[in-house]
Amino acid sequence: MTETEYGRRPLLRVRGRSVAWLPPLLLLAGVVLLDFGTGERFRIISWIVLVPGIAAAVCGVWTTAAYGMVSVVTYVVVDGAWPDQYRAGLGDFLLVALGGALATLAAAVRVRQERHVLRMRDIAETTRRTVLRPLPPRWAGLEHAGVYLAADVEARVGGDFYDIQPGPHGTRVLVGDVQGKGLGAVETAAALLGTFREAGYHEKDLSVVAERLEIRMHRHRFHSTALGRDDGDRFATAVLVAFPEDAPDTVDVVNFGHEPPLAVGPRGVRELPGGDGLPLGLGELADGLPPVHRVPLAADETLLLVTDGVTEARDRPGAFYPLAGDVARAVRADPRRTEPRRLVRRVRDGVLRHSRGRLDDDTTIFAVRREGGGAGEDPERGRLRS
Repeated sequence: MTETEYGRRPLLRVRGRSVAWLPPLLLLAGVVLLDFGTGERFRIISWIVLVPGIAAAVCGVWTTAAYGMVSVVTYVVVDGAWPDQYRAGLGDFLLVALGGALATLAAAVRVRQERHVLRMRDIAETTRRTVLRPLPPRWAGLEHAGVYLAADVEARVGGDFYDIQPGPHGTRVLVGDVQGKGLGAVETAAALLGTFREAGYHEKDLSVVAERLEIRMHRHRFHSTALGRDDGDRFATAVLVAFPEDAPDTVDVVNFGHEPPLAVGPRGVRELPGGDGLPLGLGELADGLPPVHRVPLAADETLLLVTDGVTEARDRPGAFYPLAGDVARAVRADPRRTEPRRLVRRVRDGVLRHSRGRLDDDTTIFAVRREGGGAGEDPERGRLRS
C-alpha cells in the first residue's frame, strides 16, 4: 500500500501530481548555498535541521526519513569542507541527527491521524448514505434536489434527514433535524425515517402519519434509555408535507417546531405555516399534535425546506443568513432559479459565502416541486451532492 492509496492525500499538488517533496528540497539547497555564501564567521549549516521538520508537515513517513538521512549526510559533507577551526562540530551534528529522527516520528503520528480521520469520514459517509437512501431525480411525480453539508470536518455525523415516500394516498415528504450529533442522532433519524416510509405509504390521513412519528420518537427514546444511553431528552424538529392527488394546487403541512418552508416561484417568495407545534418527542408538553395546514402551492412554485444550519449561519459580525431575502433577489434576477437543482445550489453557495465556509451546524437544503411545474426544461436535474 502506498502513502496515497489510503490514509493520506498529498497536501501539495500541481496538475494532479504531488510536489510535497519540493519545499524541503528548496530549503536544503538554500541552507547549503547560504552556508558557503556567508563566510566562516556566520555558519548556518545547523539550520539544515529544519529540512526534515518541514518534510514532516507535508510529506509521508518514508520521504521524511529520507530527508533526515540526506540532511545528516549533507551536514557532514558541507561541514567537512571547511577548515577545522570553522567547523560546527559534533554538537550540531547530533542536533541534525536528532532533529531528523524526531521529524520522522512526527510524520508517522501525523499520517496515522490522517488515516484515522479518513476512516471516520468513510464511516460517516456510509452511515449517512444508509439513512438517506438515494432518490431518482424524478420520483413519485416530483422533481427534487437536496444537499447535506457537515459542520464537523472530522466526520462527526449529525441527524439531518429527508425523504420522499409515494403511496396510494399521494406523495409525502419529510425533512427534519434530530437534536445532537453522533451515531445516536443518526440512529434516531433512521428510526423516524423507517416509520415515515411505512406510515406515509399506508395511512390515508396525514395527521395519523404525524401521530405515528411522535409515537416512534417516544418508543425510540424509551429503548435508548433502557440501554443506559443518555438519549432520554432527545427530540427532533421536522416538517411533514403531503402532495394530495385530489388537490393539485395545494399541499398539506404539519410542522413540528421546524423552520417554516418557503414557496419559491416566479412571483416571489412566501413563507408557509411556521413551527406551531412542538418538536417530535415533546408532544406530551402540549395539548396535542400540531394541526394539518392545507395551503396553496402553484404549479410553478418550488417548496424549499432547510434545517437551522441555514437560517442560523452567521457572518463575521454575527448576523444570520437572510434566506428569504437572498432567494427572492436571486429569483427576481433569474426566474429559472426556482428549478429545484438551481435553487438548492443558490442557497448552498449563499450560506457558504455568508459564513465564509464556517458552518456551526450540519446543514440540509431540500427543494421539491410537482413534476413539469417549471416554465422550461433544465438540462441539470437530479440530486445535488456536496
